[in-house]
Amino acid sequence: MKFLTFVDLHEDKKQLKHLVARASEDDVDFIICSGGLHPVASNIKLILGKINSIGKKAFFICSNEKERNIVSSMIGNYENCFFLDGEAIEHEDYVLFGHGGEGLAREDFQFRQVSRKWYGNYKNKKSVLVLYGPAYETKLDKVEDKFLGNIDYRKFILRMQPKVAISGHITESYGMSDKLEKTILINPGFEGMVIELP
Repeated sequence: MKFLTFVDLHEDKKQLKHLVARASEDDVDFIICSGGLHPVASNIKLILGKINSIGKKAFFICSNEKERNIVSSMIGNYENCFFLDGEAIEHEDYVLFGHGGEGLAREDFQFRQVSRKWYGNYKNKKSVLVLYGPAYETKLDKVEDKFLGNIDYRKFILRMQPKVAISGHITESYGMSDKLEKTILINPGFEGMVIELP
């Protein structure tokens, strides 16, 4: 099972066209957006419409409250698009966990609350974690000599051990990957990546 994931697309219509073309290929089963759509209603409507037209399930989280409000109010109009932010959605043999947060906070109390429920309900299921900000102290949150990621995300990954944890926001780590014990960490950037799940 393969999926295309991307983050921080913002208003890049040329890159959106590329992502739609890649996601339309037969080897891609579904799509995950890890936030960063740019909180302008017309832009989000365009992105949701284009992604929806592919005809494959697409899951979205958001990068801030304004974006979250727009996406959550619109997404019900698109039959193939699903709001993953703050949710756990079972898809095939996996559970997808989504949390947008608010960028580069070292701690996230809201995530702590929802992640406890996820652990209690799905601790024995294979999972994919979709975040906007990265986990603390990895290649994906390091900028120069500082780690800017979130400690709560790191703790959850170590405890739950999802197969893949996706994040964005740090432009310096676009296209990079790392590993935290058994979990593969990915920042797909706006160019996107195709990930295969066992």
